[in-house]
Amino acid sequence: MKLVKDTDQINKRKQEVSDERAEEAIKTIITWIGEDPEREGLKSTPKRVINAFKEYFQGYKEDPSKYLKKTFTEVEGYDDMVIEKNISIQSHCEHHMAPISGVAHVAYIPSHKVVGLSKLARVVEVFAKRLQTQERLTMQIAKTIMTVLQPRGVAVTVDASHQCMTNRGVKKENTTTVTNYFLGAFKDDLSFQNRYLRYINKD
Repeated sequence: MKLVKDTDQINKRKQEVSDERAEEAIKTIITWIGEDPEREGLKSTPKRVINAFKEYFQGYKEDPSKYLKKTFTEVEGYDDMVIEKNISIQSHCEHHMAPISGVAHVAYIPSHKVVGLSKLARVVEVFAKRLQTQERLTMQIAKTIMTVLQPRGVAVTVDASHQCMTNRGVKKENTTTVTNYFLGAFKDDLSFQNRYLRYINKD
């Protein structure tokens, strides 16, 4: 599967750069901004930053499709949409490496099988823990669920705030961005799409 291949390639590239080399790069940046990386308060900062980056970007080490492999068929014919709302997202913009924070809403229409609800959140988490654009993040979540589960349809919405425009640049601190991606029945049948949008916008 292509998702597995992409993850393997990412991990291979990562292995070519040691923690020590990455820490030296952080020291260079500290010097570049006008600080002394040997100052007492900053001596351990490169190591701390690298450890934080390992957490921020741990999605590169995971194949999101693995969370969708275990399914359940004993659903007594349930064939309406399953919606999981308000999945928290913490990601980073690939253009400025600035934080992105918000929520994702995920829905699918089962085709004879369902997946554990926590697994949908796991898929969101894997893709969020990578450098992202919100548009791509939304599409990756939807396409992975569609490819692996093969449901009748998938809908994904992301509503997020980007610090690259709230804390710098245009500095519009109350701005959020909403992206949607629909596949299958959600794309072809507006009644499904409209119901989904009504549900996710309920308080």
